[in-house]
Amino acid sequence: MRKVLLILGLFLTANCFSQNKQILYNFNSVPQSLMNNPGADFKYKYYFGVPLLSGMSFKVGTSGFSAYDLFANDGVDFNQKLRNVVYSTTRRDHVAVNEQIEIFNGGIKLGDWLENKGYLSFGLYQEFDFWSYIPKDLAVLALDGNQNYIGKSFNLSDLSVKAEMLSVLHLGYHKNVSEKMIVGARGKIYFSGFNATSTNNSGSVTTRLTNTTMYEQIVDSDLTLNTSGISKYIAEDYNGDLATDVQKQLLLGGDIGFGIDLGFTYYPKKNTQITASILDIGFINHTKDIENFTYKGYYKYEGINPNFTDVDDPDGVYSDFQEAVKLDTLYNKYTTWRPVKLNASYQYSYGTPTDEDCVCIAGEKRYKNAVGAQLFVMSTPRMPITALTGFYQRNISDQFQVKATYTLDSYSYTNVGLGLSANLGKFNMYFMADNLLEYRDVSKANSLSFQFGFNFIFADNNEPTY
Repeated sequence: MRKVLLILGLFLTANCFSQNKQILYNFNSVPQSLMNNPGADFKYKYYFGVPLLSGMSFKVGTSGFSAYDLFANDGVDFNQKLRNVVYSTTRRDHVAVNEQIEIFNGGIKLGDWLENKGYLSFGLYQEFDFWSYIPKDLAVLALDGNQNYIGKSFNLSDLSVKAEMLSVLHLGYHKNVSEKMIVGARGKIYFSGFNATSTNNSGSVTTRLTNTTMYEQIVDSDLTLNTSGISKYIAEDYNGDLATDVQKQLLLGGDIGFGIDLGFTYYPKKNTQITASILDIGFINHTKDIENFTYKGYYKYEGINPNFTDVDDPDGVYSDFQEAVKLDTLYNKYTTWRPVKLNASYQYSYGTPTDEDCVCIAGEKRYKNAVGAQLFVMSTPRMPITALTGFYQRNISDQFQVKATYTLDSYSYTNVGLGLSANLGKFNMYFMADNLLEYRDVSKANSLSFQFGFNFIFADNNEPTY
């Protein structure tokens, strides 16, 4: 049985996936808002980001527990803390990490001579995603064994994990199709450097007592871990330059996929705005450096307290089990789908500027205040996750804008965030962070995220005002 748990543990070493950027969404004084909605109301003539510094973001989240629950210096034994965390979680709880760095980013209005012909944006960014559901049944089995769980079926489908590191080359276009409607689309080419995927697993481990001394143990396993871009780096004969090879593989190397983003902004009234976007409708075909690890088979044992780990077992239990439930390595191509993200928002603006107290952004008079709500939905290997955000945004001046948010999601009910955007001449900088109340002791936080970046923005003074 320990052999079973060891192999199952190997399937837990890769985990994955993605993120809600509720502060950045529709914060249109920041050019990167176009990445959350290709149909955003973006008025600048052109912009370009500082290479490698135009957009950096990081998010980590755990539902059901925090680092404090495991590592608090409270005199409680770590093994007991681990048990408490495992027992308190459900198979719906998860761990997620996302990191994103823009390598370059820019955009340009298609010129006065092409008036009303739209806006072009482009760029390249690197991203790492990590997502794992908590495999509660398997964690309980690994910690406590099956002695106190006679008759319980431990569910192997609890294993549902994904991880990926990739770079994304993108080209977007948006256009004012009318005075009230802006639409946009973005095409993406994904270059997957590394991938590990283990989803749609099934099976169970069950122990039954048939009489006072005899047991019936059944292992029914159908597990698969697909990997790409990894095996050559862990091979014994690898003698390349790791840093150089990884850089080449991430920057326009590795496996290739394609995707699209779509979005719009609609104004029923001048001070009322409705937006929506759907991001990363796409896939990646994994064909390079492929390894598929499978652990499949069915084994049923009847007898007295079997031992699946003793290679010298005279009854042949170990060899029978090893023959029935096999660990194999295959080399089959596979396809993964990107996590699809849906955003939608409603915004009401007020505080019309006067000529003496004008807030002009990109040559356009803007309302000084806005309030609204945003919905975020993202696909995951098992079930969608959602978040609902209320926000207040204020244009303090044409050089300084702020946005405050309050978000309800699977991580926290007290997530307060703040975003700042400032222009010093043509130079723009922005800083955003959420879950600010938890910064007093980040070990107790279930989620933390921050974003920042630097751009050069050139306004179009010919934009009409109202």
